[in-house]
Amino acid sequence: MPELKKRALYDTTAPNKSTGIINGESSNILNWDDASKKWAYPMYKNMLRNFWIPDEVSLINDRNQYKELTEEERDAFNKIIGLLAFLDSVQTDFSSKVADYLTDSSLNALMTVLAFQEVVHNESYTYVLSSVTDSQTQEKIFEYWKTDEVLLERNKFIAEGYTAFTENPSKETFVRAIVYDVILEGLFFYSGFAFFYNLARNEKMLGTSKMINFINRDEQLHVTLFANILKETLKENPELDTEEFAAFVREQFKKAADLEIKWGNYVVGDNIEGIHSYELESYIKFMANKRTRELGFGNIYEGYRRNPMKWISVYNDNTTGKADFFETTVTDYNLVDADNDFDSL
Repeated sequence: MPELKKRALYDTTAPNKSTGIINGESSNILNWDDASKKWAYPMYKNMLRNFWIPDEVSLINDRNQYKELTEEERDAFNKIIGLLAFLDSVQTDFSSKVADYLTDSSLNALMTVLAFQEVVHNESYTYVLSSVTDSQTQEKIFEYWKTDEVLLERNKFIAEGYTAFTENPSKETFVRAIVYDVILEGLFFYSGFAFFYNLARNEKMLGTSKMINFINRDEQLHVTLFANILKETLKENPELDTEEFAAFVREQFKKAADLEIKWGNYVVGDNIEGIHSYELESYIKFMANKRTRELGFGNIYEGYRRNPMKWISVYNDNTTGKADFFETTVTDYNLVDADNDFDSL
């Protein structure tokens, strides 16, 4: 496999502007006005505008409402929080390992911000659980990923894809690992997001759902970052942009969608008022199509071009600032359009 070189700590003989996404020359000194990718600095500014901390969100009402959830809602709530805690913990570490091989110092900076945001996400899960339940239940929830068979199956899918890169870094395993990252941040969160937004539209657990909205917004930027990295890498290394790789992308997204549908049926199914299993399955396929299009590989499912869960659209897929659904007025609620709708293609 083609060799993949780590970024040097500094290089006095190289230019400040990187000559490549990977295996390029770079002094590793960051000058945002001399970054090689014009989209890097606007993305950095957007990530900063999104800055938030869990303590900003009051969970006083959630504490009482958690006790009033149905048994099915409370079980789904716990398991989904357990899932998110695992994914964001792994993502924090993985992002730094990817950054080691990004020649461009501006992209390394973006990955550093991304890793910080994942740490904040994990803090939010601890904050939620410590606010609504006791320490014994919290500890049990953070252990779910070790024992729940359905959870283990989908987590193993991501972990094996990441490990193939971390244990054998090459150009090929690098681009494949980026695909798994987009799956994690752009597909594996979304049945969980739908569950929390469904609670919110029924006036339940609004504080928790507000933090999920913040996390959703961060993750969309992360997807965009990794999608840009993949497309730029393939452009600079055309030998990697093969039909074999395209088939790999489509195959892995189909496997991931099957796992996410299985998880959604397991944790939500038809047991939660307001969400139906057939609707959730269609939504996951819609999101899988959306992600593969964003990567440049077209739809993997015939149809599924429109969001079947239209009510999710009010929790907009915002990448331009900190405003969120929970801070809008009734007028804003009615002004969802093609610029901020989940349906935007």
